[in-house]
Amino acid sequence: MPTVYMTAPPDAADEIAETLVEERLAACVNRLSTTSTYRWEDEIHRDDEAVLLAKTTDDAYDELVDRVRTLHPYDVPCIERFDETDLLESFAEWRSECVE
Repeated sequence: MPTVYMTAPPDAADEIAETLVEERLAACVNRLSTTSTYRWEDEIHRDDEAVLLAKTTDDAYDELVDRVRTLHPYDVPCIERFDETDLLESFAEWRSECVE
């Protein structure tokens, strides 16, 4: 089962998180405030962003990515998949029940 790591502007993060949970593409989305320093169009930028960690399933992963790409305001959003190798069984069961 994957956790999906994403970054988003703070004003878009809540909508992305709530949509993923409402549409049952994620069981839970954690949001953390951060500052990102990155290169874009050969310039260094520094922006406030939100880190989103979405708990999903293998079956829902592709649809979740498609939905985030639709909602996300960036041309190239950060979307990374982390596959868990060790997971509390009761948490895995809960996540599977919440995601369709």
